Amino acid sequence: MNKIVYNIFLALILILSQGLFFNNINLLGSINPFIYIFFIAYFPLKNNRSLFIFLAFLVGLIIDIFSDTHAIHAAATLTIAFLRPYFMKLYFGIAYEHQVIKFNSIELKQNLFYLLSIILIHHLILFSLEIFDIYKILLVIKNAFSTSIFTFITIYILFELIIKRTK
Repeated sequence: MNKIVYNIFLALILILSQGLFFNNINLLGSINPFIYIFFIAYFPLKNNRSLFIFLAFLVGLIIDIFSDTHAIHAAATLTIAFLRPYFMKLYFGIAYEHQVIKFNSIELKQNLFYLLSIILIHHLILFSLEIFDIYKILLVIKNAFSTSIFTFITIYILFELIIKRTK
């Protein structure tokens, strides 16, 4: 029960931080880190998958309400929540199949590739839906990659502070 309360508290802190602080950074005019992806990337494995996908959708929807966007965050978070098991199986292999992955003891290379994949897919979907113009595909890619770098750095710092510290 203690872990459930901790995860709810973490989700609320990430959502409030995103809505009140990180949405207003605008580095170089348009780069904002999306730290709420941390919740989806490092959500505990042994929970119900349907509940996890619902929570990811709910987190995205709340971010959409804060950001005044039309469910683009919800679509992006729902997609990465659905694809997360495939990425985990790709990067963590047999450890994922046996549900023995401990995020505080995974290898650096595995964590980097896993996190970059999740963030890149999220950002490509998010900016594709935001811009929604096939003729501006280069703008979508530029925004996705530049924001992915800043998001990755921010989430990795959070990973080191929150998860690695509990080791």
